[in-house]
Amino acid sequence: MSREFSILTDVSMITCVVQRGKADAVVKAAQDAGAQGATIYYGYGSGVRERLGILGLAIDVEKEIIIILVADDQVDRIFERMYFAAELDVPGAGIIYQTQLEKAATFIPQDVIDRLSANE
Repeated sequence: MSREFSILTDVSMITCVVQRGKADAVVKAAQDAGAQGATIYYGYGSGVRERLGILGLAIDVEKEIIIILVADDQVDRIFERMYFAAELDVPGAGIIYQTQLEKAATFIPQDVIDRLSANE
């Protein structure tokens, strides 16, 4: 049996680390901007809390990490919406970064492949 799969190029991964409880709002903002889905997992942070002194008491060490794969033509819009939804313009709120992926693979229905090929 021959099996085929589609390789995706021109794909970026956005990773956003936020305070516990903020992930849902960040994912909603990303989806409203065109993202298809997200993976959320939990972590523990350290570093900036200790440097902020008494202000560090307000920074929760428990973090939510959001990973979203997006097409390169959407990445700037989604990145910006996630940044503001996560309120990352506040000290100690978290970080967001983007990584260019060399390739990714997942199941893509044939009708979607046909539609994308027709648009090229």
